[in-house]
Amino acid sequence: MSTAKESQNDSLIGSFSFTKCLNYTVVSVATVYILYKLFTGHGTDINVGKFLERSSPYMWANIGIASCIGLSVVGAAWGIFITGSSIIGAGVRAPRITTKNLISIIFCEVVAIYGLITSIIFSSKLTVAAPENLLSKSNLYTGYSLFWAGLTVGVSNLICGVAVGVTGATAAISDASDSTLFVKILVIEIFGSLLGILGLIVGLLMAAKTVEFQ
Repeated sequence: MSTAKESQNDSLIGSFSFTKCLNYTVVSVATVYILYKLFTGHGTDINVGKFLERSSPYMWANIGIASCIGLSVVGAAWGIFITGSSIIGAGVRAPRITTKNLISIIFCEVVAIYGLITSIIFSSKLTVAAPENLLSKSNLYTGYSLFWAGLTVGVSNLICGVAVGVTGATAAISDASDSTLFVKILVIEIFGSLLGILGLIVGLLMAAKTVEFQ
């Protein structure tokens, strides 16, 4: 009897998802807010375009820069975690692979360097703007461009870090079993690392025509 109750409690705990709870909470709050505005005669306050025109471009630019470096570091750390654990585990069986497979760690670390360099370049656009010209078209364009460029680079580096980490882990395990497979899998790993370079190029092109805040 007690075993059945324990299994039922475990199933209830397992069915609880923090993500689902957070999604339901956000949807509920948004629904209540929209209904409150509609029923109180302030439905016109729900205007996305108005919000985008009046929000500070500094906010969007800083969010983009933070996303760029933050997601890049997360991608690099995730890849190093996956690759490093596999190298250490497979190195117990074949110690010869530890030095050779450090190139996978380097590929993952380069992802964070991509994000760091891009963030520094984007930060050079953040100059002090006059209060009366803060919401000008030029400043809004700069803010939104830096936001989407930073988000593009960050997401690309995140995916790149995971791809290189998984491929590097496979390369370490394969190398421990058969040393002739390392070079073949390394080619796949190089193509995975190109994803970060492509995101870096696209991000720089997106922010190339932006000017400093005026």
